[in-house]
Amino acid sequence: MRLSSALACFAIALMPVFGSYANAQAKLRDILDIEGVRTNDLVGYGIVVGLNGTGDSVRNAPFTEDSLTNMLERLGMNVQGEEIKPNNVAAVLVTASLPAFARNGSNIDVTVASIGDADSLQGGTLILTPLRGADNQVYAVAQGSVMVSGVNVEAAGARNTVGTPTTGSVPGGAIVEQEIGFDFNAQNTLTLALRNPDFTTAARVEDTINSTLGRPVAYMRDPGTIELNMAGIGGSPARVLAAIENLSINVESPARIVIDEKSGTIVLGQDVTISKVAIAQGNISIKVRENPVVSQPNPFAEGETIVLPRTDIAVTQTGNENIALLEANTTLSQLIDGLNALGVRPQEMADIIRAMSAAGAIHAELVVR
Repeated sequence: MRLSSALACFAIALMPVFGSYANAQAKLRDILDIEGVRTNDLVGYGIVVGLNGTGDSVRNAPFTEDSLTNMLERLGMNVQGEEIKPNNVAAVLVTASLPAFARNGSNIDVTVASIGDADSLQGGTLILTPLRGADNQVYAVAQGSVMVSGVNVEAAGARNTVGTPTTGSVPGGAIVEQEIGFDFNAQNTLTLALRNPDFTTAARVEDTINSTLGRPVAYMRDPGTIELNMAGIGGSPARVLAAIENLSINVESPARIVIDEKSGTIVLGQDVTISKVAIAQGNISIKVRENPVVSQPNPFAEGETIVLPRTDIAVTQTGNENIALLEANTTLSQLIDGLNALGVRPQEMADIIRAMSAAGAIHAELVVR
């Protein structure tokens, strides 16, 4: 069969959609990163208390008992030599991201994850935990009630867990104690980095900035980098970025197909094209069924009862039995719509796309995960 006629109606439906995408624009602030303006990861070790019997066991997580003992000693309680076996305490790792330009006293969110054998952190409270950066300096301290989205239900003969109850968060639970020194306005050159490097998009960014500021101060160094010469602009870098970050740019997207094997998801770009190709696809299904037959001798006859094997084998082939012919310049979206109309499943679509890419009929980058 020929898919060209069957796909004509889909082409008509998709034309206005692709037309709107071709004119889609994005702001500079949504496609660029500024060199030096970045987040910094923080990590710390702490304990969560107040759990309803769902904490760490001393046998499998002895470090939890040591942490609790050290904390009580810092608070003036001498518990050396005492046998502490609480089941409402859990050892956790606390992580956070320190945003750029965060100041002393600012609040940031933290994530808490159990590192012992605790069943749940539901209802727990994180005790004061220093958060350190890669240089081992303390930049924030975290404390507060842990919010958990997962649920762990356990009874005498059954257990059910929904989500991940051993991971939680403390919104705004960390206070910044030390700022990261960075004088942004002292920069003589600003480096703008494209999140998705592309020659055409970088050239458009350069032209747009130069035309807006009225002077050639932007220079495209490579497909992912544009430099701004602050000496030729005047004014602070912060004011210059405020003036250009909301400029609109037509962003070029590469022809790319992403196939997620785990979930069966297929994501395709708008510029994917297909050369003229013929496709034949079908699945072979083999079913084997054992139906043994018992044979036994007549009454009062000498003999043995035996089991005779009986096997039924059925071989069937499903899918499209015809050959589909795609004309040149057919888009992948039209192909998908046509295969949907023929009842082809997503996994079979992924196999067809991979085979077409191997044959050189798809003009796009194929990413399989």
